[in-house]
Amino acid sequence: MNAPTDLAMKTDDVLTVELEVFKREHRDLDEAIHALVDRGTGDQLTIRRLKKQKLRLKDIIALIEDRLTPDIIA
Repeated sequence: MNAPTDLAMKTDDVLTVELEVFKREHRDLDEAIHALVDRGTGDQLTIRRLKKQKLRLKDIIALIEDRLTPDIIA
């Protein structure tokens, strides 16, 4: 996964593509977590790891969105 410090060196086009990839990964993890919980097939450690990974993705998504959104002074 890309480190947040790499954001300064990337173009907006690259960040937009990465943002979509990270959002898709986030959704996939959410679906996987729900499936494991609903079926009762996932152990707590696996579910906890998936949730942590999902939170990391959420943080990266927020950083990229902040970078792509222009600052507007009203």
